[in-house]
Amino acid sequence: MLGVDLELNGKRAIVTGGSKGIGLAVARGLASEGADVVLAARSAEPLAAAARALADETGRRVLAVPTDTGDDEQVRELVARTVAELGGVDILVNAAATPWSAGAPADLAATTDEIVRREVEIKVLGYLRTARAVAPHFVAQRWGRIINISGLGARQANSIAQTIRNISVSALTKNLADELGPQGVNVTVVHPGLTRTERLTQRLADRSAESGTPVAELESELARNSVGRIIDAREVADVVTFLASPRSIAITGDAVAVGGGVPGPVFY
Repeated sequence: MLGVDLELNGKRAIVTGGSKGIGLAVARGLASEGADVVLAARSAEPLAAAARALADETGRRVLAVPTDTGDDEQVRELVARTVAELGGVDILVNAAATPWSAGAPADLAATTDEIVRREVEIKVLGYLRTARAVAPHFVAQRWGRIINISGLGARQANSIAQTIRNISVSALTKNLADELGPQGVNVTVVHPGLTRTERLTQRLADRSAESGTPVAELESELARNSVGRIIDAREVADVVTFLASPRSIAITGDAVAVGGGVPGPVFY
């Protein structure tokens, strides 16, 4: 995929949110590099279909384990089953989160406690649960990789709940990186921007059908990044696959933006 040996052959990975979107693209990237993968998501049928297709495509073992990361018992069972069926676990990619809706309440008056709780429950506490469950295995073998998928909403104050959930993932990442680093575990957070996934493709197709505007033109209008085009889920997956590999030893505790560049601000 990247033209170099990422040393992922035989590694065992869990990808939450793995039935579609960025999660599925990451699972494909890992399997293509020789990893065996457990896909986790709430909906059993799409998950099983994704696992079958990915196994056929890559020739690797790909298991589907329906899991609600809002339930700690289900998360612990996910990790236990992975270890039982694959013989261990080396990589965790957290991508299970409800996509942020452009129409969701953003201002102070409309941001209820429940809106914030819902966002934190899955994207922050869900990530904490999975990390807590895999950490003993990583520490015992003195090697592991945790990659948390957050979002560039962490760097923009355009929605209270969205910013809180994404920044919280970054805070979780840094704490885990500092604690687990001496035991051989690297932890990073990846910030996608607007990304071409099945969801975006369908939304643009619907808009195109209604307006008569070609999809390519609609994409061009949305692409406000430095490279001038929407980043595809597989391009996000390329970066995550590297971070999941032994070759990424020099990167931990930091945020890696994968949105094609944000014009203007300097981040350091």
